[in-house]
Amino acid sequence: ALKPRFPDTRVLYGEVCALLFFRYGITPTASRLYQYVRKGSMGVPAEALAKFWDDLRGRARVELDHPGLPDPLRQAAGQAMAALWEQASQAARDELAALRLEAQARAQQALQQLEQALQEGHQLRTQLEAAQQALQGATGRAQALEETLAAQRREHAAALARTQALQEQVAQAHLELDGSRRHFSAELDKGREAVQQAALRAQEAEHRALRDMDRERTARAQLGKQLDDARSSLAQAQQAHQTQLLQSSTQQANLSAQLQAAGDALAQAQHASAQLRAQLQDASQGAARHQAEAAALRALLLQQQGARPAQRSLRKNRRPASPEGGPQ
Repeated sequence: ALKPRFPDTRVLYGEVCALLFFRYGITPTASRLYQYVRKGSMGVPAEALAKFWDDLRGRARVELDHPGLPDPLRQAAGQAMAALWEQASQAARDELAALRLEAQARAQQALQQLEQALQEGHQLRTQLEAAQQALQGATGRAQALEETLAAQRREHAAALARTQALQEQVAQAHLELDGSRRHFSAELDKGREAVQQAALRAQEAEHRALRDMDRERTARAQLGKQLDDARSSLAQAQQAHQTQLLQSSTQQANLSAQLQAAGDALAQAQHASAQLRAQLQDASQGAARHQAEAAALRALLLQQQGARPAQRSLRKNRRPASPEGGPQ
């Protein structure tokens, strides 16, 4: 910083001597001056150092010039002023050393605080990573539960569809059973009408048989045969109706059993779906807690990181100023 301000090499060496001695309390030497400046030959810093000590001794020498004051008194007063100046300089140097020790202690304490803050930041990063991993795990479990719930919903919809199909089959069976009953009733009515007609014809035949015995025998035989055929047809119709009725009853029992099983499966699916909803809600709450913890950890880490520039600025503002210059 001094080189652009003092292009002359000898003047630059003199300023460096004053800076080392008065600001930093370092006794300047020729080798040290050349190590800092690195300009000119080795004789230049030696000449600048000799001139600096001459100027310093000249400034430290106090001469009192007063008309009529005896020489011994002037010399004694000058020595007293020089001693006072030396004591004041020594006190300033001691105070500067104390301030330096205090600044070093504060710097060491600040470094310790910085190291502690870095350790706390590392711990917070570790906790944040653990919270993020826990959040990812909770998110994965929630997704798995959602997929399982979706599968259960699909199975539930399939069970509802099967139940609806079974209900339609039962309704169709009821319709077929009602049709069979109506058909049997119609056949039975037809058989009864046929028997009644046969009986009427038999009576008419008997009346005719009274008039004609020969024709009566023939007509009776024919009527008996027709009556037997009608009875046989009626018996076959009753047997077919009973068989069909038995088959319809068996089919209805099977459909009822299937409907009961479908109802049980539907109840189980609804119970499993309720359990999955509860698990999904617990997983969502856990994920929300992990997200809140992660946000708090991020805020604390940002606060710790924001406190570091403030500490550096505070250390710069607290750096002590060293006394410069000498008595004029």
